Amino acid sequence: MTIINVFTENIFDNWKPDEKDIIIKTKKMLEFYISTLFDKTCLKNKNFNTITLDIVLCDSSKTHEYNREYRSKDYPADIITFAIFADDENSFIFDGEINLGEIVIALDKVIEGVNRDISKSKNKEQELYFLISHGLMHLLGFDHESEEEYNFVIEEQRKALENIGYDKI
Repeated sequence: MTIINVFTENIFDNWKPDEKDIIIKTKKMLEFYISTLFDKTCLKNKNFNTITLDIVLCDSSKTHEYNREYRSKDYPADIITFAIFADDENSFIFDGEINLGEIVIALDKVIEGVNRDISKSKNKEQELYFLISHGLMHLLGFDHESEEEYNFVIEEQRKALENIGYDKI
């Protein structure tokens, strides 16, 4: 059995989602991805017993700063993923633990997106978990450079979200 550690930090003042719920649902989505996609992930052929990842909840000024500093892009993003393990061929496993990386989400962008597109009938929590599920896919080594890859990622996200009770996304 794999131990999953999810650490959260919320530095956004205008919305304080339930971090315990985020941890529980993130673990459940990650377990789902591992059980259904393991052979396609960066975890394949690795010997580990623990997976760790971080989720930082912030505002778009922070994602803008990260985008400029690490990606040479001058705009705020709703999500930025630092896939430490998947993106570095020299990644290591220390004492059986894999650090997948960090998911950074701008909560003001989540709120803005939900308010802008009310026709989709998503609430903030659903949008937040959609972004977390997307970040998990990146941490596991999936990208979406082609339309086929994008459709695959979105379909797998849909399944993971159904697994945590969000079946209308």
